[in-house]
Amino acid sequence: MTEAQEIIKYMESLASEEQRRVLMGFFKTGKGQYGEGDEFLGLKVPQTREVVRLAKDLPLEDVRELLYCKWHEVRLCGLLVLVAMFEKLSTKRLDDAQEKAIEERDHLLAFYLEHARQANNWDLVDMSAPKILGRWLLLPTKLGNSGGMAGMNIEYKLSTLDELADSDNLWQQRISMVCTWMTNRHGEPMYCLRYAEKHLHHKHDLMHKAVGWMLREMGKNVSNDLLRAFLEQHVHEMPRTMLRYAIEKLPEQERKTWLSK
Repeated sequence: MTEAQEIIKYMESLASEEQRRVLMGFFKTGKGQYGEGDEFLGLKVPQTREVVRLAKDLPLEDVRELLYCKWHEVRLCGLLVLVAMFEKLSTKRLDDAQEKAIEERDHLLAFYLEHARQANNWDLVDMSAPKILGRWLLLPTKLGNSGGMAGMNIEYKLSTLDELADSDNLWQQRISMVCTWMTNRHGEPMYCLRYAEKHLHHKHDLMHKAVGWMLREMGKNVSNDLLRAFLEQHVHEMPRTMLRYAIEKLPEQERKTWLSK
């Protein structure tokens, strides 16, 4: 039995039928809904995080097995293990170990992107994309550099996000937007603005919420004037939900003014 199989067996032992029914409804698993066919054990997030704490050094082949499990909470566990691994490598000091840390981060990032479609509900995206892909955007990388030298490689990072944004998969599209939570938090609005415009006319409500949320975070962490400039340019074409999310932290009277437009 692999470590992954032991983790799955343990998580199955924690299953709750009552909580399972609640989660199946909350995450819209009915026919024709965005989470159609997703299956839940009925675990609460703190229970899954406790398993992650015990499994943080899991080999990637076992993480892969978790990501392809039918149970939603097991896939979340696999993603959170990746988050823990990536965060550990992102706090390395700039010393002799930094070169190896960059290579290992790049390897984890490539692994995450290869299996990104397994983050197939909004919570799986939101709890993984900012802390893996979003953090990678802020760090040196060797990916996209044929000379093997580490650098910010902005063009390569943009092409990586473009590929996700242009995908036919809703969850990969959401990854391209929600990962900008981390860049916003560190004062870099470029990614948020680029992908907010790219997804401005998306048809799905989940993307309207994601874009509005990230614009709101940009206003809060970078500049509300920058948010206002975006709104001035796009308010007449923004879906109502997107606009409401974007202006949520602005003064009440200003919110009314934007909504009236």
